[in-house]
Amino acid sequence: MSEAPKVVTYVDQTGWTDGNPMVLGPMTQSTWLGSLIFDGARAFEGTIPDIDLHAKRACDSARKMMLEPKIRPEEIQELVTEGVAKFDGSKALYIKPMFWADGGWIYPDPSTTRFLLSIYESPLPDAGGFSANISSKRRPAPDQAPTDAKAAALYANAGRALKEANDAGFDNCVVLDPIGNVAEFATANLFLAKDGAVHTPVPNGTFLNGITRQRVINLFEKAGVTVHQRSVSVGDLRDADEIFSSGNHGKVQPVNRFEDRDLQPGPFFAQARKMYWDFAHGA
Repeated sequence: MSEAPKVVTYVDQTGWTDGNPMVLGPMTQSTWLGSLIFDGARAFEGTIPDIDLHAKRACDSARKMMLEPKIRPEEIQELVTEGVAKFDGSKALYIKPMFWADGGWIYPDPSTTRFLLSIYESPLPDAGGFSANISSKRRPAPDQAPTDAKAAALYANAGRALKEANDAGFDNCVVLDPIGNVAEFATANLFLAKDGAVHTPVPNGTFLNGITRQRVINLFEKAGVTVHQRSVSVGDLRDADEIFSSGNHGKVQPVNRFEDRDLQPGPFFAQARKMYWDFAHGA
């Protein structure tokens, strides 16, 4: 039997503990009514890339969900450094700050906002690629859901989309926005390459403009690669030279099959992944 992954958790009222502490109950507002937010960062190979941006986004997401953080992003960064030091550095880690409310009725009482930071061993997926189809699910419009926050409530539909894709024999899926343009994958942002340029859906309020996405675009532009942020259609994907993803869990990953079409990891994917790893290591 393999050894269980190590988990350390900081809870605002008790400090550090090992494992998965039981901190939300049936009368906790966020358990009951879905106002919890989280963020995700990574530690790997001695690096914690963009942790300042992840900490800031966690606090921003909390406020967008009517919560009120009692901890500053800089303090979250300090706790992350402290928590990562509890591991031996041999395995990749997932870093998950969370805010939720203990009290409130339909909306949370901001004065009851709580904070937790969980850090645990989670391998980075290899760069072999994944398959994807088009989902029947849609990303909601900004007036239909809290799409400007990394809200846990948004992930129920992403989970339904992913399960539908898995049942159809695919690893992931492309989720469209309410009017039928490509938004993102169920679990990551989306890029494609065509005729020597990179294209990615323009942030239109239906999906998060991911931190890793923004970093990849910045690195491409610094390298002189044209990146078009625009409306992307399903037809664009079917005609693409290559498709790849960016996201915190896997960083930069290629698509090796889109619907019934086999693809190879291409040069823009390879460049993006190398640039990201160089950035993460301080190059």
